[in-house]
Amino acid sequence: MSGMIEWMRQADWLVRRRLIAYAVIFIAMYAVVLVFWLALGEGGIDRNGKPVGTDFVNVWAAGSLAQADRAADAYDYLKHHDAQKAAFDGAQVPYYGWHYPPTFLLVALPLALMPYLGALSVWLLATLPLYLAAAYRILPRGETLLLALAFPAVFVNIGHGQNGFLTAALLGGGLLLLDRRPLLAGVLFGLLTYKPQFGLLIPLALLLGGYWRTMFAAGGTAAFVATASVLLFGPESWIAFIDSLALTRNAIIEDGVTGWHKIMSVFAAARMWGAGVGLAYLVQAVVGVTAAVAVLRLWAAGAPHGLKCAALVAATPLLTPYVLDYDLVILALPIAWLSADGLKRGFLPWEKLTLAAVWLLPLLARLIGAGASLPLTPPLLMLLVFLIYRRARDPMLAGSTGARAQPGAAHA
Repeated sequence: MSGMIEWMRQADWLVRRRLIAYAVIFIAMYAVVLVFWLALGEGGIDRNGKPVGTDFVNVWAAGSLAQADRAADAYDYLKHHDAQKAAFDGAQVPYYGWHYPPTFLLVALPLALMPYLGALSVWLLATLPLYLAAAYRILPRGETLLLALAFPAVFVNIGHGQNGFLTAALLGGGLLLLDRRPLLAGVLFGLLTYKPQFGLLIPLALLLGGYWRTMFAAGGTAAFVATASVLLFGPESWIAFIDSLALTRNAIIEDGVTGWHKIMSVFAAARMWGAGVGLAYLVQAVVGVTAAVAVLRLWAAGAPHGLKCAALVAATPLLTPYVLDYDLVILALPIAWLSADGLKRGFLPWEKLTLAAVWLLPLLARLIGAGASLPLTPPLLMLLVFLIYRRARDPMLAGSTGARAQPGAAHA
């Protein structure tokens, strides 16, 4: 038993050649599944009667409504569903809700100028390289791109035609540019407001870090895109969005019509285990505030920049009650930052095993949540935040240049 514990504690078996082999296997499996899934479908609809790229149909339909000067109708479920069916010549596809602010219509409208499958391809091919670039800039090693591409959240995001690549690129790019290009970092953070629940920690971190120019640039960018959306789509689009929030909160978040196993938040985990709405919000708040305090202490204390960024991104899904498995693309960023620090200064016990578990998480979280009612994401992310915090505060690593590095250490 002690030998098994030590095997997991040090995870010396996670060496570079194995990681590369695992990545190649995963990418090959993704390719086979995607080819067969597309081949079994017809007319952009898969064998289960769902649109290829499922969730992307809500973006395309919202964009088509905006083209027709009916942007506010994107927040009307019946009219939005009609626009989705129109993408497939009236086929009775399931409904996929549009829960984004009108600023995201600035992206949806040009995409809807193309046929659905062409728009889906352009969307994924344009955003995937941005995510890969962010991961590579954090850890510029030959295997980084391979492991980032093989990350299971990539497959999940592609299957849903979702925006995880863009979210990761904006969040990671902003954090990477903070010291060198603070104004550009602010622009990226301002653009991230299309998904505001992923930016909750950013203003506080910037304030504690003294990044005033970044804060002003972020605020200015957010104001600019909001104003542009009002001018293009009318104030009624924002009124419709605000009016839709109550229904989104009640149906999607609190009642879980999407399915608790698909939502990766602390709130959903509590609801999955039978907690009432009030108790679930309380648990969400306790975990979120605890994680936020840990992250902000690192930003206030001047911890190594990579670890501050890793902690902020790792804690982000713990702060919102609404986060899905495709959103976990952002976890490639803390994996890369923590790996970079470990390769430089040596890995501490349990770090490599945890990184491997987080890497596999998007592949398993929904399946295990559905099959065993066991939410994996919140506890694993709490562990990841703790390990980042421990590393940043470990006096033995201060000034270390790799004395504690393990043989064959490589990132998971």
